[in-house]
Amino acid sequence: MSVYTKGGDRGTTSLVHTKNISKSDDRIQCVGTIDELTSHIGLVKTMLDDKEAATLLEEVQQTLMLVMAGVADPFNRNYKLENDKAETLEKEIDRLEALFDRPKKFILPGGCRLSAEIDVARTVARRAERSLASVSVKFGADNGAKVFMNRLADYLYVLARYVDAKQADAGMAAGTGEAVKAAAFVNTGAEAGHLKETIIVQEVLKQMGVQGKITLQAAKSLIEIIEQEAERQGKKAVIAICGPDGNPIAVHVMDGAFLVSFDVAVKKAYTSVAVKMSTMELSKLAQPGGTFYGVDKMDGGKIVIFGGGIPIRVGDTIIGGLGVSGGTGEEDHGLAEYGLRHLAEVL
Repeated sequence: MSVYTKGGDRGTTSLVHTKNISKSDDRIQCVGTIDELTSHIGLVKTMLDDKEAATLLEEVQQTLMLVMAGVADPFNRNYKLENDKAETLEKEIDRLEALFDRPKKFILPGGCRLSAEIDVARTVARRAERSLASVSVKFGADNGAKVFMNRLADYLYVLARYVDAKQADAGMAAGTGEAVKAAAFVNTGAEAGHLKETIIVQEVLKQMGVQGKITLQAAKSLIEIIEQEAERQGKKAVIAICGPDGNPIAVHVMDGAFLVSFDVAVKKAYTSVAVKMSTMELSKLAQPGGTFYGVDKMDGGKIVIFGGGIPIRVGDTIIGGLGVSGGTGEEDHGLAEYGLRHLAEVL
């Protein structure tokens, strides 16, 4: 059967129990807006590194399909939403808000590309909610669907702010899109002070005769800091640190860590200095069609393209590489970032 039926050529269409209604009808407008929303959420889903958030957004898309079906066939009880749909979003909102300090002021969207895309989805969600309200006045609508649509926009708002907060913690200059790489210090709104600290650290390294390479003692101290955080999280990891030449300086295996994690951690550290970026960043560029597609097949298999490897920088100088392996790519990347936030303590 062809994708085109010509049935709507005169500007009319049909619902389950209603034939030949105008495409300007509020119900058709509502279904179309929700369809637009699911597409926006699909785009956001492809940009997320957080697998749990991506899974939740896929569940949201499935629920939106039910809402659309309920608008088209309001008498079908199978399309009624239970309270658990909105409650799931409420729980996730509460969880995210506990992870960062949400700004209590008007937010100008555009802190980063991902949060901007989420904000676009949020505004479409609000439009869809208003459209559903119009349908409810004229034709009636499922109350559970109205609650869900209201809560969905709230969730997308908090998710966007959470993404902005994570970008700030990674040292991104919010609103400009320019990376502020200040020796792996966290961007807390005092970038100038952190840059000053970086210059001081560089000078200390010169006086110590380090000559741009992390010392064994500093590597061991950094590993200990990461191990303590891994234990707090209940993770069993292997932590490896190499020099800027890619040669291992120290490798630590926590009790209970996977055997394979040793080799992977060393490779993550090596990869981060070989490509001068985190393996999380590399993984995005190594997808089909990306700049580094196929890079993991080069260099005798020493290159890996999943999260957990981060170059150790002092200013613009790479003094080593850090690799963590034991959990998911996102979990390993988080532990590595945690370690770099304490880099000034060990240098």
